[in-house]
Amino acid sequence: MTFKDRIQETKSAPDVFTPVFYHPGRSSDQEELQQLLQEIPHLRIYDELESQLRELVKCQHPSRKLSEAESAAAIAAHLNGVPPEQYGVWVYYPWGAKLVHLLGKEEFIYLRTSRNMHKITAEERTVLLEKKIGVIGLSVGQTIALTLAMERVCGELRLADFDDVELTNMNRLRTTVDNLGMPKVIVAAREIAEMDPFITVKVFTDGATEENLDSFLTDGGKLDILVEECDGIDVKILSRQKARKHRIPVVMDTNDRGMLDIERFDLDPEYPLLHGLIPPIEDLGTLKHLTNEEKIPILGPMAGIAHMSPRMKYSLGEIGKSITTWPQLASSVMLGGALVTDTCRRILLDQLRSSGRYYVDFDQLIQ
Repeated sequence: MTFKDRIQETKSAPDVFTPVFYHPGRSSDQEELQQLLQEIPHLRIYDELESQLRELVKCQHPSRKLSEAESAAAIAAHLNGVPPEQYGVWVYYPWGAKLVHLLGKEEFIYLRTSRNMHKITAEERTVLLEKKIGVIGLSVGQTIALTLAMERVCGELRLADFDDVELTNMNRLRTTVDNLGMPKVIVAAREIAEMDPFITVKVFTDGATEENLDSFLTDGGKLDILVEECDGIDVKILSRQKARKHRIPVVMDTNDRGMLDIERFDLDPEYPLLHGLIPPIEDLGTLKHLTNEEKIPILGPMAGIAHMSPRMKYSLGEIGKSITTWPQLASSVMLGGALVTDTCRRILLDQLRSSGRYYVDFDQLIQ
């Protein structure tokens, strides 16, 4: 096989993002695991179940420090005669040819979220397990999706973006250079699966469209929160119209001056779209192919241009001159991930019931 053939083979590999689970206690799964080993000779196998069990019994005995002997005895009692190699679950990641031995779902979630306690209580964790969050736009939205997954604020994430990873995205998109050209939703879904394979992830590689938005919002159960982070003005407006119809709250981070918008359409279905900042537009189709310069008069009020940072205001005037689009910084995007995740958790736990526009502006807070 030539070098070019290898490149083409890599490009044509399926965009798989869902891991495969093998339960070693089942004879059929054991047979499939053996077959996997034969079919993929370069399979990399990671088995750190012992350290997971050690952590598990430690968390189950928080009031005292277990000795090595006590820890071993507690692990043996926990296994209750089941051989370690047959305990838990083996998770196969096809895109990386990796097989990882993990605790079963309930114990994995318990242990992975144990350092959240008591900032998130056990009862709240149970509530959050059933929640569904959708994220539209996976440049800024990727960090948000990963932070939501890391904190485990929900049990299901739906991701929508039609775009592929480009090198210019990597000033704020967490990924590696081998993912250039890969759909952004697939990159995010894979990272979430490698962090926590038990979170359900659904991807919409065509992005959010007029044709699929209702499915994105409702199929498999209505979303509990929509996080909107896309560049398309038409989708910004349409997604809010649909969310309001389905009474789904919308959260948006704009990553300038830590600006955060909350629209509680679940509490008030008559709440004006984006606090009334969206101008009346009869035909959303006219917005689809606007240039960045043409978007500014419409986006200006929506994005709070009057209150933008001086450097962002200057940058808008440079689009098409010294830069091709508006700038975004990794630090602002990471802050947005924190802001949106904290806000979503509080909404889902009924600890926050307000709508409005808020700022966490470092230039004002830290002087």
